[in-house]
Amino acid sequence: MSRPLIGITAYVEPAGWAVWRDVPAALVPQAYVEAVIAAGGRAVVLPPDDADTDVLRVLDGLLLAGGADIGPERYGQPPDPRTESRPDRDAGELALLTAALAADLPVLGVCRGMQLLAVARGGALHQHLPDVIGHDGHRPAPGVYGAHPVRFAPGSLAGSVMAGVDRVNSYHHQAVADPGDLVVTGWADDGVVEALEDPRRRFLLGVQWHPENDSDPRPVAALVRAARAGRSSSATV
Repeated sequence: MSRPLIGITAYVEPAGWAVWRDVPAALVPQAYVEAVIAAGGRAVVLPPDDADTDVLRVLDGLLLAGGADIGPERYGQPPDPRTESRPDRDAGELALLTAALAADLPVLGVCRGMQLLAVARGGALHQHLPDVIGHDGHRPAPGVYGAHPVRFAPGSLAGSVMAGVDRVNSYHHQAVADPGDLVVTGWADDGVVEALEDPRRRFLLGVQWHPENDSDPRPVAALVRAARAGRSSSATV
């Protein structure tokens, strides 16, 4: 059987290579691609596009990558001056996510991706986390990940996937304030939401940290396993 196809949502940011500088580019950190490949999947990069969601017909799983903030108008708040949103990503990813949920496609949300899951399911975000918790430990400096303790709800998908793990990395200044109709199953030691899931679905998991940059990217591997299982069950119907 061929490798399951995992769509990874992409950034559009100024980039440089060879003689080119500050060229708008559709890109995603290679760490996401490598994590999918290492787990036995085939990565498909998905630039922002809200014209349709037809690409989901050929995908076996969807990975909502990290990146810039979600526009606060999506959850009914005025923008904080420190919020930097990307409306093109919001529109394209929310369209993909809505269709993926309708099809019960396996979905993993990473960092911004977990926050998008919450917003799509009726939740809301803290726009600047240090104002809420009083420290910068989840994003200690530009380009520097913060490591912190984490705990998971016993019997949860997150707890099963991350069995034995008690520390994760982080790089974010926003966080889930209201999970909507999702279930919170992971917390940092300061109470910040670290994992969301929906036990009614085949595989729907959000993680606030960056497993693609861990030596043991278990959530990505779990997504690929769920995608492969879904492909196998479809083939036998």
